Amino acid sequence: MDLRFVTKNKFKVDEVQKLLTSINVIHCPIEIKEIQTESIDEIVNDKVLKAFNKIGRPLFIEHTSLYLGGMNGFPGGLTQIFWDKLQADKFSEIVSKMSDQTVEAKTVIGYCTGKKIYKFEGVIKGKISDLPKGSKDFQWDCVFIPDGYSQTFAEMGEQKNIISMRKIAFDKFYDFLKDKR
Repeated sequence: MDLRFVTKNKFKVDEVQKLLTSINVIHCPIEIKEIQTESIDEIVNDKVLKAFNKIGRPLFIEHTSLYLGGMNGFPGGLTQIFWDKLQADKFSEIVSKMSDQTVEAKTVIGYCTGKKIYKFEGVIKGKISDLPKGSKDFQWDCVFIPDGYSQTFAEMGEQKNIISMRKIAFDKFYDFLKDKR
């Protein structure tokens, strides 16, 4: 089975191909302008429809957000903008000063057939490291420590792909695809 994945992020493509091993993921590196809202559901709906309008074939997109307890769930859908402005060191510094350092990482996959949009969600709780650890290549992986672990996602290597919010969402997506065959 071939599936089109619309993203400009090469790291996401590599990770998704590892998660969907029996599916041929076709990378479509198309720029999709994201609406700016805290609502990840609104972002996913908008992004998957824009992508479908450009490609005209069934496809999926993915959006991941962080919800910081000490900021009443902010930045949510605005995580990318927040991260781009702060980067790893400043992000860790700010969160380490909060009394509530809990964080929830959420991935939502949007799959559009042309007739319907389906969404699949994965959530994992954790905390932000006082200092970035591991590679800073893949956004906030260097600062996110999942509950029950002492390492950041960046330090975990392949173990991340066994426990991550993206894995949880893609397992649900894969089960849905199996049922549709």
